[in-house]
Amino acid sequence: MPKIELTIETAEVFEPLLRPARYKASKGGRARGGSWFFAGQIVKAHAKKAGERTLCVREVQKSLKESAKRLIEDRIKSLGMERFFDPRYDEIRSHGGGVISFVGMTDHTAESIKSYEGYNRAYIEEAASISKRSLELLRPTIRREGSEIWAAWNPRHPKDPIEADIDWEREDAICVHSTFNDNPWFPKVLEGDRLADFERNRERYAHIWLGEYEPMVAGAIWDRATLHERRVGEVPPMERILVAVDHATGSEEDSNEHGIIVAGLGADKRGYVLEDASTRGAPMQWATRAVAMYDKWESDGIVIERNQGGDLVRQTLKTVRNTLPIVEVVATRGKHVRAAPVASLYALGKVSHVGPFNDLEDQLCRMTAAGYEGDGSPDRCDALVWAMTKLFPEISRGADSKPKRSVERERPPLPPSAPGAWMA
Repeated sequence: MPKIELTIETAEVFEPLLRPARYKASKGGRARGGSWFFAGQIVKAHAKKAGERTLCVREVQKSLKESAKRLIEDRIKSLGMERFFDPRYDEIRSHGGGVISFVGMTDHTAESIKSYEGYNRAYIEEAASISKRSLELLRPTIRREGSEIWAAWNPRHPKDPIEADIDWEREDAICVHSTFNDNPWFPKVLEGDRLADFERNRERYAHIWLGEYEPMVAGAIWDRATLHERRVGEVPPMERILVAVDHATGSEEDSNEHGIIVAGLGADKRGYVLEDASTRGAPMQWATRAVAMYDKWESDGIVIERNQGGDLVRQTLKTVRNTLPIVEVVATRGKHVRAAPVASLYALGKVSHVGPFNDLEDQLCRMTAAGYEGDGSPDRCDALVWAMTKLFPEISRGADSKPKRSVERERPPLPPSAPGAWMA
């Protein structure tokens, strides 16, 4: 086969990543071009050498739409390399028996991941979300001589496993931090969005566009360090599992999400967040999704709020399945007051997340003692609170019921001869 000449224009900031290294990373802000760079390097490697194998991973991959598959296919076309590739439904094949595979790490065990031992490289998408367990599985799996592990992410917290568990100062590691300013092909259409964030979303601008760590909300009752410290990689034996729903009042595209959280009480008497299935859509859409979660996790019931249209929520769920066991909660206090006892469970080490839940955790870390400091309504957070309130009933009094006012009854005077009487 004749030698293939393929030259890819590369932003100067990414040139260090062209050198061989065990670990390569692009971290930084939005529109920096990191994913586009790595997609180009994957295409180049497969086009120039027969039989190459690349594993594209992310922590959770519910569908191929969430993977880098479409990006790589677009890169193949932009580089005019279609003749070397054969895109299939769940993979992209390349000449000489090569393949680009796409997997979610939560779908694999220590045994199943071994099937990828012969791969030349792994590319971790949205690496800020990759769990400690997943890194521990992936790193020894990619063991072929000369193999490499690539990663791209927008930094969230210095204790994220991708930052804390890999020594990026070692000689065989290259980590490049960049922003939109380093991208010669920064899309002009995004400039309006950037300027709008600079003017109206100043507190998060540095995180979104400059790649700085997620800002901490003053007075937040959850913190990312605690969430990371308690995170686990596998579902433990469970005693009880609930699906909690906090439905939004609207169903339009720009409406708040319907919070749907699956949580359970483990055999160790600790709480576990198992899945975030929150969604937007019409009543039948969120109800069908909630019932699907009920079936998937063999749940013991679906928790709903009685106050906020409880009758309608119950009726909608019963329309999907009339035999559903529905558990009601009654809210008598504000969201932040109800959330505080649940946040205390986290601080006491009584709750763990099974894997990362980025959107849920963003909401949790914006809930303060004075209220929610984020945009819209914290529907995911609310659903989590409902679930934990039922899994830990001892906290429900402090979260949802008004303290009973003690009434001091007037005590009749004791007769002079009675024990305890004054000057008896």
